[in-house]
Amino acid sequence: MMKRYKYFITLFLLSAALFSCQEEVFLDLASVEKKPVIEAFWTDNGAVNFVKISASKDYYDEEGNEVIENAEVSITNVDSGLSVDFRFSPQSGRYLPSNNFGGIQGETYELNVVIGESEYMSRGTLLPPPTLDSIRYEFKEERVFREEGYYLTVFGDIPFTDNNFYRIRLVRNDTLLNSRNDYLLFDDTFGTSILNRGFELGGFPFRENDRVRLELFRLNRNAYNYLNQVVSLLFNDGGLFSPPPQNPVSNIELVRGNTEALGYFMVSPFLAATVIIEPD
Repeated sequence: MMKRYKYFITLFLLSAALFSCQEEVFLDLASVEKKPVIEAFWTDNGAVNFVKISASKDYYDEEGNEVIENAEVSITNVDSGLSVDFRFSPQSGRYLPSNNFGGIQGETYELNVVIGESEYMSRGTLLPPPTLDSIRYEFKEERVFREEGYYLTVFGDIPFTDNNFYRIRLVRNDTLLNSRNDYLLFDDTFGTSILNRGFELGGFPFRENDRVRLELFRLNRNAYNYLNQVVSLLFNDGGLFSPPPQNPVSNIELVRGNTEALGYFMVSPFLAATVIIEPD
């Protein structure tokens, strides 16, 4: 009995020593060549389309993003040849279309970006949208793993047999919910009846008088894969069993030059609905 007691004491002291001797370690990472980071957004709603271009940073760089303002940007309808030029807007820090043209469902579009001696290209098809019928909200009491608040349920229909890759964005009182927990991505892994039976947005409690805008996008597979990798990267805690962090695989190709681009080109229909949370 005494021997087992001594063993327990020794093991306890060893465990305490292991957990108490923790030290924050900063890896000596080499600086890398800056790369353009392109975020291009093309829908059938001309008012929401944009292209944002910045320069990548080193891992420990705490400076603000370096916006690239001197690029040549255009998006071309591959089927008709109609091209829309983008101009840099200092107010928004983005490139905006020179007119309010939006994409046409079923058509394929090509992004072209020229930065100095480098040229980049990406393509995507603007797929038909699913149906967004209604949004309901219901107050729920606080429980384990659930905050008190009003929760939204989305109803609609997905009639497609393939290319079912979707993203939902939520805007609360004109503020986009854009933290790592706010990326709502889903496909047809478990069927396409998710909207028919009501898709409850369980991780998003709202309060009385909140004005909530829901935006639904149908993505091409390569854009969906990119966003999935972004989410995985955001949840990478750098622990012992976590994979080494790496940039998501871009769907933007290097056509000319030596420096590849980061970021992605998203082509999608744009569905939006707004609800104001009113108390019963």
